[in-house]
Amino acid sequence: MSRHVAIVTDSTAYLPQETMERHNITAVPLTVVLGDQALEEGTEISARSLALALQKRKSVTTSRPSPQVFADTYRRIAETGATDIVSLHLSAEFSGTYDAAVLAAKESPVPVRVVDTGMVAMALGFCALAAAQAAEAGDSAEEAVAAAEKRAAGTSAFFYVDTLDYLRRGGRIGAAQALFGSALAVKPLLKLDGGRIDMLEKVRTASKAIARLEEIVVERAGSGRVDVAVHHLAAPDRASTLAERLREQVPDLGELHVSEVGAVIGAHTGPGLLGAVVSPR
Repeated sequence: MSRHVAIVTDSTAYLPQETMERHNITAVPLTVVLGDQALEEGTEISARSLALALQKRKSVTTSRPSPQVFADTYRRIAETGATDIVSLHLSAEFSGTYDAAVLAAKESPVPVRVVDTGMVAMALGFCALAAAQAAEAGDSAEEAVAAAEKRAAGTSAFFYVDTLDYLRRGGRIGAAQALFGSALAVKPLLKLDGGRIDMLEKVRTASKAIARLEEIVVERAGSGRVDVAVHHLAAPDRASTLAERLREQVPDLGELHVSEVGAVIGAHTGPGLLGAVVSPR
């Protein structure tokens, strides 16, 4: 009997819908709590609505999918004929999503391999794509996991934010770092490192910070074949300009994705976010 390996990720991968459909990837939504409303990311709240709520300083929090949501997802996938599931998720440093998936995997009717990729946004999305492409080629679940982990190991993510306040409020960056940045009125550049968000550089102005972000991405891309994603929240012009600059400067560019982040990441970064993911093939 041939084996069918199904790929699951979560809504913070921010993969284009057509890409998920083409590669048969299932995304489990995280939840955004806006005031007294609990809304599923990607289906019930737009990034634009989130940015407006944040600008008005409304209460915005996020929560993981419940283990039951994962269990229902795994069961439905098994009913379609899948014999194995690879479930790839955002860093466990950011969310309890991985833990919820692990709990649900114990009850799944087919084996589920749950992976904390240490990634987020299209850094996670590229991992899910690597696993899906391995599965399409007939590889085993273990080989699909290995493909995702190899992609994660080579992938880098860098971010510019207008303020560290949102990251501080959500506990994603230390209060001391946030206070230091505010006191000096610097514009922070951040990186994803070991599944956590760390300070990379402090730059004096937004324009200089974005120019430096461009330099870092081009340096990281090098001369090999790479895929790139540009993310933003309520900053489409910044994202479009950066994407065009990278298209001109990255010598062996594969796919270039430009997208607005969803509500879960946006709630922790705030409007003005500009990010770039570099993922060697």
